[in-house]
Amino acid sequence: MSDNYLPYGKQTITQADLDAVAEALQAPLLTTGPMVGAFEQAFASRVGAGEAVACSNGTAALHLASMALGLGPDDVVLAPSQSFMASANGPHYTGARIVFMDCDPDTGLVTRQTFLEALERAGGKASAAVIVHLNGEVADMAAIAAEARPRGIRLIEDACHAVGTRFAHAGGMAEVGSCQYSDMACFSLHPVKTITMGEGGMVTTNNREWADDMRIKRSHGIRREPSGFINRDMAFDSNGSVNPWYHEMQAPGFNYRATDFSCALGLSQLGQLDHFIERRKALKARYDQLFDGFHPLLSVVRTRQDCDPCRHLYPVLIDFAAIGKSRRVVMAQLHELGVGTQVHYIPVHLQPYYRQLEPDLDLPGAVRYYERALSLPLYPLMQDSDADRVVEALRKVLG
Repeated sequence: MSDNYLPYGKQTITQADLDAVAEALQAPLLTTGPMVGAFEQAFASRVGAGEAVACSNGTAALHLASMALGLGPDDVVLAPSQSFMASANGPHYTGARIVFMDCDPDTGLVTRQTFLEALERAGGKASAAVIVHLNGEVADMAAIAAEARPRGIRLIEDACHAVGTRFAHAGGMAEVGSCQYSDMACFSLHPVKTITMGEGGMVTTNNREWADDMRIKRSHGIRREPSGFINRDMAFDSNGSVNPWYHEMQAPGFNYRATDFSCALGLSQLGQLDHFIERRKALKARYDQLFDGFHPLLSVVRTRQDCDPCRHLYPVLIDFAAIGKSRRVVMAQLHELGVGTQVHYIPVHLQPYYRQLEPDLDLPGAVRYYERALSLPLYPLMQDSDADRVVEALRKVLG
């Protein structure tokens, strides 16, 4: 294996990040302090949303969003199969029944048609749908919302891959997270994502009530606002003054809080987002150009005309049967040449837990995408020469 190994993804940590975290670690509060709100405000401003709610990870974000919509055992939620399993698990944690959506086999994205097909399998009724922006590419939210909104179906964008991605809206460009066609958008700030908190998540929405609900539920369901207290005899003393220690749990919540030092890292990373976007776009463009002559053995995932993506992942779609090598062999040979790869994703409907619930479900688009997908290295620390080396290694392995 090469000494200059290129993993498929890697965080970019700068001196500014180290300084921000060090400063946060010296503050009086390491959690439930001021950095959480500061990061939320900056994130909301960046994406053009009214509210942003920080939490411990992207899965927690999806769960909080599902709870804020009031989902439960009586509800059906449409979820993508070609995605990480959290896209389905988040709403399923509420007890909601999951009906899986298929995808375009060449992009992995849910389409208007696959949305409608899943809705039909759900009996024509669903309370919500989770639409994933796989790899950082945007699903056709306008077309999906046009079908969902008249039916009263709430939309959650799984934007865990899409920090920094933009899409055409109202004659201009809007940021993913502005919730132009959705009720909420959920982000992951894991180390290999576009920006990181170490581990962290964020939900954006334009509904203040939902945001307040998520902030309560991310911290055990604890309420500290005196005007909303129920046990007033315990909350107030005989003079009507609030007892300073008092708090209430009116409904159970979770410990999904984000720490102040993780939010300090997130805030510092957010300040560098434009640079990260620039490098990811440049690397994607270089890959696109260099892979142009690989067809039909290999094809790239094309971008919709109304999307300006900041790619989290760079998958290629390989005809493994045509090259006479299995994906495992290709990955092993690339590894020996110093190139790390990964597969995103095993269709969620084929995971044993969900498969036992609907054993005969056939989603050919998700399966076809999965059978060919291989994610290549993509992160801002890569040089153009690194991308060239990846392409040459793949050329050698494919023969």
